[in-house]
Amino acid sequence: MRGPHKDSVTCADGVRTGDPTAAPPALPVLWDELQGLRDLVLSLKAVAVEQRQALRSVESRLRDGELEAERQRRSVDALQETAGRQTRSVDALQAWPLSVNEKQLEDLKTENSVQSEQLSSLESRLNITHKNTLKVAFSAGLTDSGAVGPFDTETTLTFSKTISNIGRAYNQTAGVFTAPVRGLYFFSFTAADYLKGYMGLYLYRNNQPILFNLDLNDHGGYASTSNAIALQLEEGDKVRLSLPASYRLYDDSRNFSVFSGFLLFAL
Repeated sequence: MRGPHKDSVTCADGVRTGDPTAAPPALPVLWDELQGLRDLVLSLKAVAVEQRQALRSVESRLRDGELEAERQRRSVDALQETAGRQTRSVDALQAWPLSVNEKQLEDLKTENSVQSEQLSSLESRLNITHKNTLKVAFSAGLTDSGAVGPFDTETTLTFSKTISNIGRAYNQTAGVFTAPVRGLYFFSFTAADYLKGYMGLYLYRNNQPILFNLDLNDHGGYASTSNAIALQLEEGDKVRLSLPASYRLYDDSRNFSVFSGFLLFAL
């Protein structure tokens, strides 16, 4: 005997109604929607993280800007305070009686004048002391090479063998003495030769001939001539010996021909 039988009906979408094993028709759609929602939530979370990081960066820059603004405000306040003090100082100076300023100015002028006179006096005393303690002296031999001259023209003699040169006033390269200070100087020279003939020397102060010494060696053999003079010189004046044209001298390691000079005292 057959029990009750329920007929199944096939719907238009192919799903048979009345079949207990058939899947609910809306489940796949819901699953897709849930999957999409999950992806959207993850995306929103990532965006939220980025926004939080950006917000923290903005907040940090804002704090830095506020600190810099505070520093600048303090600097402006300090400058304003300084300007205020300077303005008050100027106002105080302007309010000072003019007569007081003029009196102080005159006092300063008087004080400066006194100090200038004292300085000039000290400089003069220092110069006098320096001149009185200045030591100047030299001696130089003519050459070790033997005969000097004769020359076709008058020639400055270079006494190149420095024996002493206190004060460094004699230039052995040029054969010229330069006075370091105004004063009275003493010069001497000896010139020698061993052949018959004339021998002689000029002594010049700058370009002015001061003294001429002449001797005739008429017998041959060694002969010499000497002279000396005291000269007043200005600072920078130059003294030298000159050999006339056609004259000759002789010197060797024994120093037959010597030029000497020294400062007697400053003036």
